[in-house]
Amino acid sequence: MSPTSSPDTSSLPVIEPDLEAAATSVDEADAAAKAGPAGRSGGTGKPGLATRIAASVSDPVLGILVTATLISRVGRGIFITITVLYFTLIVGLPAHEIAIVLGAASAAGIVASLAGGWLADRMSARRVLLVFTTLEGLGLLCYAATGDFVSALVVAVVVGAFGQGANSTRMAILARAFEPEQRVHARAVLRTVTNVSIAVGSGLGALALAIGTAEAYRILLVAAGALYLLALVRLVKLPASVDAPRAAPPVTGAVEAAATGDGVGDEGDDAEGDGDAAGRADAADGRGSNAARPAASARAARRRGGRFAHSPWRDPRYLALTGLSAIFGMQFGVAEIGVPLWIAHETDASAVLVSAVLIINTTIVVLFQVPLSRGTHDLRRAGRVSAIAAWLMAATCLVYAAAAGLPVWFSVVFIVLASITHAFAEVLSQAGGWGLSFELADPVQAGTYQGVYSMGYSIGATLAPAVVTATAINMGLAGWAILAVVFLASGLGTWALARSAASRAERVTA
Repeated sequence: MSPTSSPDTSSLPVIEPDLEAAATSVDEADAAAKAGPAGRSGGTGKPGLATRIAASVSDPVLGILVTATLISRVGRGIFITITVLYFTLIVGLPAHEIAIVLGAASAAGIVASLAGGWLADRMSARRVLLVFTTLEGLGLLCYAATGDFVSALVVAVVVGAFGQGANSTRMAILARAFEPEQRVHARAVLRTVTNVSIAVGSGLGALALAIGTAEAYRILLVAAGALYLLALVRLVKLPASVDAPRAAPPVTGAVEAAATGDGVGDEGDDAEGDGDAAGRADAADGRGSNAARPAASARAARRRGGRFAHSPWRDPRYLALTGLSAIFGMQFGVAEIGVPLWIAHETDASAVLVSAVLIINTTIVVLFQVPLSRGTHDLRRAGRVSAIAAWLMAATCLVYAAAAGLPVWFSVVFIVLASITHAFAEVLSQAGGWGLSFELADPVQAGTYQGVYSMGYSIGATLAPAVVTATAINMGLAGWAILAVVFLASGLGTWALARSAASRAERVTA
């Protein structure tokens, strides 16, 4: 499964069909797996998630990102599980100082989201990702040395900033490395792997919680940082084709006429020639991948429209998408803050139910993120799944609210049902948002656009604790109803935006 840079394998055309089979139809993947030795499953006759992901990671770029994510996100799971308790029990920070530390880290992440995408358009995206991942890993190592508020604040800001910067850079790489119908699938595969790895890391983090000593906490924090650094072994193998195309020199006169096809040929031939050249260059150095054609398209666009023809800051539609996604993204705050507090203070259910909710969410994401993301590169389909997510999330809020004050077993049933609909709302909203964020972006500035989109999520994550607490926790049923309306409005707004964009695209191509 591990991709290599061998010239013998990089030029084989089988790479693209493997990814397309997994991305375009779950049924096709299952049928191929059942076909025996000739099928995608390698003759096991047992189709499933592992088979589909295995087919996907035969692509050089995705295979590298999957294995790097598999390693590093175990460290992330450790970090998430023990950090707050480490600050409280080991470092001795009071609650308000912990809130400041976490808030500062989130704020740094907002700025870094933009910086990561911006740099990925102007420098080697591979090198930017390597630098950010290295600094994030070193920052995690430094957590073990924190002993007071100031040191904790500095380390948290560093880790938060470079972590979000790496995420934006990774999204830029996906936007540049894959064809439209493959991007969302690739993102879904990475999210599935992320959830599996975080679950494993959470289990390891539980060891520190069980032992309870400062040494146990610090050893696991060092292990978390080391896993990020270990992932670099895979990331260094990313091909040069994922980098932004180099800017062409200014074009004037005859050069401009040649670039636009006047008296020389049409733009289609120009773009095609660029793509062929890119493919030959990559094949020659053993780095052929699906990145060649998107990169060639961006190069052709640059020649026609200058270095940066568009900016996400002057794209009202993309800014609207970013804002709507940020609002709906606050559903993560419902899961991480609202539900635990609601269970603890408004129901008679055991706190163990919080863990059960997390397990349900992780299981559904792992099993369904890839298949339910299929086809969301289509604007109308992305809009429809966003609308479904909106209705599911609105219903989820009301069911969570209804769990309060009931006999314990009824509360448990309501919470479990709500956690199931919540997980599906999360999966569908992510699938729709990814599709729209890729398809509505200018390919010339893939990194900058993805940085703006990631910034929106960072803002939503920063505001979520205050919003969820002020509504659901402080206002009870009325607060949950407000959240239901907010999520419904944002999801339906995304649906309307997608329909409008699709109609406009159809008119242009008609």
